[in-house]
Amino acid sequence: MNNEQTAAFLLQLPGVREDLKWGDNRVFSIAQNKMIAVINFMGEGLAFKVDKELFLGYVDRPGIRPAPYLARAHWIRLDKPEVVSTAELQELLTCSHQLVVRKLPKIRQVGLLLDPL
Repeated sequence: MNNEQTAAFLLQLPGVREDLKWGDNRVFSIAQNKMIAVINFMGEGLAFKVDKELFLGYVDRPGIRPAPYLARAHWIRLDKPEVVSTAELQELLTCSHQLVVRKLPKIRQVGLLLDPL
C-alpha cells in the first residue's frame, strides 16, 4: 500500500481524522488527540502502535524497527510499507486503532469499538 492508500484505509476507521503536524507528518488520530498512526514519520516511513506482547517480534523483522521517541509506547516504524502485505498492514492499522480506543474512557469508546480482535 502506498501512502495515499494507507491514508484512505485509516480514514475509513471509526472516528479517525488526519492532521498535518511537525512539518510534513500526516498524523491520524481519534478522540481529537490520540494518535494511531503517522505517515512520513521522521521524514519517511509509517509508524503506528502494536500490542506490547508483539512489539519485540515485529522489530526483529527486516524493514521494521522501534519508532524513535514512541517505542516506549510500543510503536513501530516501517521504513517502507511494502515490508508487510496489504492484508497484514490493514490488520496492524486496525489493531492500532483498537488499542488506542480501548484506552479511552468507556463513554468515549462508544461508536469507535470494532468487533473483538
